[in-house]
Amino acid sequence: MSNYPFRTRIIAVAVIFIAAVLAAYFIIRPSGELPIYHPSELDQRLVGESAKSEQGEHRIKPFHLIDQDGDSVFLSSVAGKVVLADFFFTTCGSICPKMSTQMQRVQEAFKGDDRVMLLSHSVTPEADSVPVLRAYAQEYGVDHRRWRLLTGDRKQIYHLARTSYFAALDEGDGGPDDFVHTENFVLVDPLGRIRGFYDGTKAVEADRAMQDMRTLLKAMKN
Repeated sequence: MSNYPFRTRIIAVAVIFIAAVLAAYFIIRPSGELPIYHPSELDQRLVGESAKSEQGEHRIKPFHLIDQDGDSVFLSSVAGKVVLADFFFTTCGSICPKMSTQMQRVQEAFKGDDRVMLLSHSVTPEADSVPVLRAYAQEYGVDHRRWRLLTGDRKQIYHLARTSYFAALDEGDGGPDDFVHTENFVLVDPLGRIRGFYDGTKAVEADRAMQDMRTLLKAMKN
């Protein structure tokens, strides 16, 4: 019995400590706020060499690609929008159909919101021409206003994957023998900053991405 008051004090101190930690957490990071990812905070195997020494906030780098309708898409085309990006190829029979199915769900969830854009970058752009992408778009019910399937310069796309979106391992130079194959969905805010990573093959992860997208959209109203 003599140890009972001591144990009670220990428990009380532990409860107070946990409460203080939780309070500090919510003071420093308000509820619902998403992280802003910097290259130094990520698995360095995903970070392209040129991005490892970046100072300040990381933002998606400028690009010029072509979509399924033959229209040019620039970084400026999605400026001020909440963007969900992935990397795929039309002949992929493993993870890509699952990813495109989840992107289809995201498109449906935000079909009436012009502040959202989905970007799917082909990692075999030499094979995924505009007509091929157009056929793929029809298969998945892609709405040009909300979801762009992108082709263009191979090295540019691979550079984006590794030094902008950090969606794939930093191995290779974007040449003929290089190949990116990743299930990652990457969430980008209206300022071009990375705010989330998700497994695009899983519905539960796509649901989490959509919830985070709603958080960013809500913040845009403030």
